[in-house]
Amino acid sequence: MASRSSDKDGDSVHTASEVPLTPRTSSPDGRRSSSDTSKSTYSLTRRISSLESRRPSSPLIDIKPIEFGVLSAKKEPIQPSVLRRTYTPDDYFRKFEPRLYSLDSSSDDVDSLTDEEILSKYQLGMLHFSTQYDLLHNHLTVRVIEARDLPPPISHDGSRQDMAHSNPYVKICLLPDQKNSKQTGVKRKTQRPVFEERYTFEIPFLEAQRRTLLLTVVDFDKFSRHCVIGKVSVPLCEVDLVKGGHWWKALIPSSQNEVELGELLLSLNYLPSAGRLNVDVIRAKQLLQTDVSQGSDPFVKIQLVHGLKLVKTKKTSFLRGTIDPFYNESFSFKVPQEELENASLVFTVFGHNMKSSNDFIGRIVIGQYSSGASESNHWRRMLNTHRTAVEQWHSLRSRAECDRVSPASLEVT
Repeated sequence: MASRSSDKDGDSVHTASEVPLTPRTSSPDGRRSSSDTSKSTYSLTRRISSLESRRPSSPLIDIKPIEFGVLSAKKEPIQPSVLRRTYTPDDYFRKFEPRLYSLDSSSDDVDSLTDEEILSKYQLGMLHFSTQYDLLHNHLTVRVIEARDLPPPISHDGSRQDMAHSNPYVKICLLPDQKNSKQTGVKRKTQRPVFEERYTFEIPFLEAQRRTLLLTVVDFDKFSRHCVIGKVSVPLCEVDLVKGGHWWKALIPSSQNEVELGELLLSLNYLPSAGRLNVDVIRAKQLLQTDVSQGSDPFVKIQLVHGLKLVKTKKTSFLRGTIDPFYNESFSFKVPQEELENASLVFTVFGHNMKSSNDFIGRIVIGQYSSGASESNHWRRMLNTHRTAVEQWHSLRSRAECDRVSPASLEVT
């Protein structure tokens, strides 16, 4: 009874599960001390921290900006929109290259075909040749022997007189070098020419094994550009060069329908103090043959054009029976410095002809109205290096090509 009454007189009664949230000071009536309260608070804090660590982390929510506005107002995009091109069916078909899917494409892989199959497919004839390397003198000998069953000639402009017979010859080079090529003589009016000509290439043995022998059969035409009949290519790494050998190979079509016209080596030099433009015609090589029997008798005509007016004409001597002439002739033109930017030099290579008009071989224009990027580069280099001679090789172009791109070419003959 005494204990029951003491409980009633107490301030409050705590169950075993209840924990005071605030510390209280110790009292003499048997309540908890401050140290006990602190321990209970620390224990509660640890339990809360443990529960927080067990709770799964909140997912990341990507909230995009919300646009607010009046329905009737003009809506402005927050980010620039990406313009997409609309494709039509024709756009997709333009990406295809029909030549890659053509059964008659000249780029077909002929390695898997025999010579008989190639001859039957293209009907361009066959070429007989041989190769052998001389280890003692470090040179490769290529012998062009004969050809047979060449096709009849093709005339694109109707200027050819004899449509029954060809005038074939063979150009020989070691790819990738096409500049130092050789050329046989022309065999007149025959589809079974016999050449029996030998040519030597000075080249180390290891370098020769990395080259590809290219033989191109060409049809000579005096009145138009020469036409390529067909070609044969042989990787020299696939043959025994020291032992040598003979081959009959079927001709295949060439992507190059017309032969190149040749190259011309020129040197230009301008003297501002004297107002003189000096020109050196050094040499030419692999010029187009204009005479069926003795090659060509080439010479170079140099013409100075100021604006669109022909001012002066000079020419070299002609050299008989060659397609690789050496000239080493110098010419000088009076050109004041203020007129230099309007000057053009027209170089035309002709084959000398005693009985009729000279045979046109090729042309280039250097100066204000240059006939190409190479010619423009040569002129620009000369302007930037006064008093210093600047040499450069140039590939000859046809008269039609020069007339199309250079007004100065139209002013000369």
